[in-house]
Amino acid sequence: MTGFLSDLSARSATKSARSVLASLMASIGAAGLEAAARHPGLLAAIDQHAAAIRDSLFGDLRELTPVHLAGYAEGVREAAVEHGWREPEAIDWSAAQDWVLTRLLAVCALAR
Repeated sequence: MTGFLSDLSARSATKSARSVLASLMASIGAAGLEAAARHPGLLAAIDQHAAAIRDSLFGDLRELTPVHLAGYAEGVREAAVEHGWREPEAIDWSAAQDWVLTRLLAVCALAR
């Protein structure tokens, strides 16, 4: 029975994580990653943030699963909101972005 419950819990966590990542992709990821294809500076920033995320989550030692990435993104967003950050309603991806948006966009790049 323990194996069944463990498998069920893992599937539930993965489903929830995929939902979080899909929402993040819809809110900033799709447009941001599309813009990165046209703006080398943004792409470079995303690459740097993605490397830092991989290092933080030991991505060189283990696979970065949706659960890892969603948990990381939620942690970044929650900490930022606690410090007064709000996701902008409209984002001009051709301009430099704040650390939080760039970090979340890097999560989207890794999840993709």
